[in-house]
Amino acid sequence: ELQQKLEETDLLKMELQMLETERVRLSLVEEKLMDVLQLLQQLRDLNIPKRALGKILLSTLESCRDPQPGKARLFEVLDTLYQELAACELLQSQALETAQSRQSLANPLLISC
Repeated sequence: ELQQKLEETDLLKMELQMLETERVRLSLVEEKLMDVLQLLQQLRDLNIPKRALGKILLSTLESCRDPQPGKARLFEVLDTLYQELAACELLQSQALETAQSRQSLANPLLISC
């Protein structure tokens, strides 16, 4: 009976470890998904054309056509989509404008005409 309890304990420990691994994986996917959604929100606020957004999505799907060994498929697609969205010219130009406006506000000697 003691041997059976030890085996059950080992089995439960193994299941707990698998659940913890899955929890961490899902947490990473959730984090990446939130990053993607944040970029999509920024692009929506910038009124990105639907055609441009469609091209980004198709480019992502094309580059993820052949899964890389050792990478989770869902995470790979989300990561690639994040990179494609972050590289979008609208976001790049907005980031540049924001940086320039912060720089001009930070310099009190700057006089605007």
